[in-house]
Amino acid sequence: MCLAIPGKVVEIDEAADMATVSVGNVRKEVSTALVEDVALGDYLLIHVGYALNKISEEEAANTLKLFEEAGMLAEEVL
Repeated sequence: MCLAIPGKVVEIDEAADMATVSVGNVRKEVSTALVEDVALGDYLLIHVGYALNKISEEEAANTLKLFEEAGMLAEEVL
């Protein structure tokens, strides 16, 4: 089973098809090659360093809450 985690775009490098996403206090560089029209503030589903698609802020918050309830994330991430 594969899991993707939501992250908020905080920086974009369009030339390299990369973005920096934030999940709580953690930042990670990810490839945006699979997603069109990524903008600052977008929420992306991230899996093994790739953005898979955009999701709404509400869906991101709900997903992170479910991960936290399952003990998969620290409460500080929310």
